[in-house]
Amino acid sequence: MAKINIAVLASGRGSNFKSIVDEINAGRCDAEVKVLVTNNPEALAITTAQSNGIPVEVLQRKQFASREEMDTRIKETLDRYGAELVVLAGYMLILKGKDLLESYKNKIINIHPALLPAFPGADAQAQAYEYGVKISGVTIHFVDKSLDAGPIIYQEAVDVSGCRGPEDVAARILEIEHKAYPKVVDTFSRGRYVVEGRRTRFVKEN
Repeated sequence: MAKINIAVLASGRGSNFKSIVDEINAGRCDAEVKVLVTNNPEALAITTAQSNGIPVEVLQRKQFASREEMDTRIKETLDRYGAELVVLAGYMLILKGKDLLESYKNKIINIHPALLPAFPGADAQAQAYEYGVKISGVTIHFVDKSLDAGPIIYQEAVDVSGCRGPEDVAARILEIEHKAYPKVVDTFSRGRYVVEGRRTRFVKEN
């Protein structure tokens, strides 16, 4: 199968973005990053993109009259770079644009540091720690108009017992994220995911 063209949206350090780029460079993820889109001109993810020859598009909220207008520009950017899969890697704005979500239905994925539907939204690691769970994890899911409730592609449990604070929980989960996200991105070059309710089924293509 040919490499899949991906676009990455990130707002901060972009450690998951870097893990994907590293696996691509190592030949273990059959994808090509066509563009990094960020809402933060100071995002460390930009350094990763520049050092790997990846184009960067900075689209800040203050540039647009509304979130709908901003999401329209994001869609136009994705179209221009020929994105076949959109990967959210610590993108801190919720995608709301109807045209964007419909045009890229089941083509936008996000990684969440919890076993959804447990602990949706922000600060999932802190939520898990405060609740006192011994097992949390990672969820990779399709993005839709709901909050962290799109169809689930992949989940992996992480033992967080003995963690002394939310930072420890986050560190344990992030280690698994860095391994899981590139692997899931790679699967899109070899097949497709059929959505069945809140779950998905992978269909390998010849």
